[in-house]
Amino acid sequence: MVRITEELVRKKSEHNERLISTLEELSLHQEDIERIEHIQNWCRDLKILLLQSNLIARLENLHKLKRLEYLNVAINNIERIENLESLESLNKLDLTLNFIGELTSVESLRGNYNLRELVLIGNPCVDYPHYRDFVLATLPQLHSLDCTEIVPSARLQAQRLLAQHRAIVVQCQTAQAIERDEQRIRVAEQQAELAKECAGIDDEEERVRAFWNAKSEHCPEVRTEIARQHKLGKERHPSKPNPLTEKPKRTTKLFAPCGRPYNLNQAKLTFKFEEEPNHYSLLLEVYKHLDTSHIDVDIQMNYVRVTVKGKIFQIAYSEEVKPHESVVQRSQITGHLQITIKKLKSNELLSIKSSNPSGTKRSSAAGQRAPLGIVDIGSICAPPDLPDLI
Repeated sequence: MVRITEELVRKKSEHNERLISTLEELSLHQEDIERIEHIQNWCRDLKILLLQSNLIARLENLHKLKRLEYLNVAINNIERIENLESLESLNKLDLTLNFIGELTSVESLRGNYNLRELVLIGNPCVDYPHYRDFVLATLPQLHSLDCTEIVPSARLQAQRLLAQHRAIVVQCQTAQAIERDEQRIRVAEQQAELAKECAGIDDEEERVRAFWNAKSEHCPEVRTEIARQHKLGKERHPSKPNPLTEKPKRTTKLFAPCGRPYNLNQAKLTFKFEEEPNHYSLLLEVYKHLDTSHIDVDIQMNYVRVTVKGKIFQIAYSEEVKPHESVVQRSQITGHLQITIKKLKSNELLSIKSSNPSGTKRSSAAGQRAPLGIVDIGSICAPPDLPDLI
């Protein structure tokens, strides 16, 4: 059973810099999740929740999501609609290809006044006589049912015959419930017999072939067992990279063969680079909510390199600079990075050359990171005395 863990939610929230408390959209599709849990406590601001293609058997633990507008639980094992009454902002509900046979459970959605779209395609209940008329009359707030617009005349006619249609629906779902109980017993016996047959086969490949060749019914139990077999197959035969189809990772070149630094912008950040008489000024529009620990600044004599979550921004300048006198600041309002790099004056450069006539290398700020408080981003973002950039 796959559980909804904090690490899984953070992994799926990279578009929000892995912050889950302010998350507005979460996609947990195709994860073999069997139960909805924790989301309503971790992600109170959710507006879109996508849980399609899992193994969820029940709608539960969602009542705190007051801002949720779109819930997609298509292709799961849900058999009735329940526990959605508190989703006061719910606008669209997708229950495609589940096992809903209790059609009267749509009555639990009467209090969801903002509900405009409902999708029940592929459920047993859509085959009941007067299915559509019953839903139209029961949920007058709907504008669309099963991706088809509702016209006022059809709604009025359905409301006049609601009592008759409901009686027919109750009869149909009662018969379907009896059939479902019989199916559970039948499928359990089939699975037990198949497990016994497979236990007598020594060869692993033969056992797998016997499972996939066996006849099965369309029901939640079989769907769950198929998912389990898929998982076991992946564990037995982990996928290996195909050298013919997978492209080799491109190596980033930071310098030309002659040693000249390239200008790079892997993160595709908007920037402004200006040259002043005494210094260079670089304004880099870093993501507002990005934690400073994901930023690294390296200032050298002839280039500056900023690494943002592993992606490199590098720009070269024409004159040499004083890395140890450079200043890096980050705005607490916009998150933008302001780097001021002081130039090395020509007379100072002559002084350095005259004091080192042999041409031997000197230990200087070049090739070193600036000291703490100048380019150590993690130290300058938090202090209250740091001036914000305007």
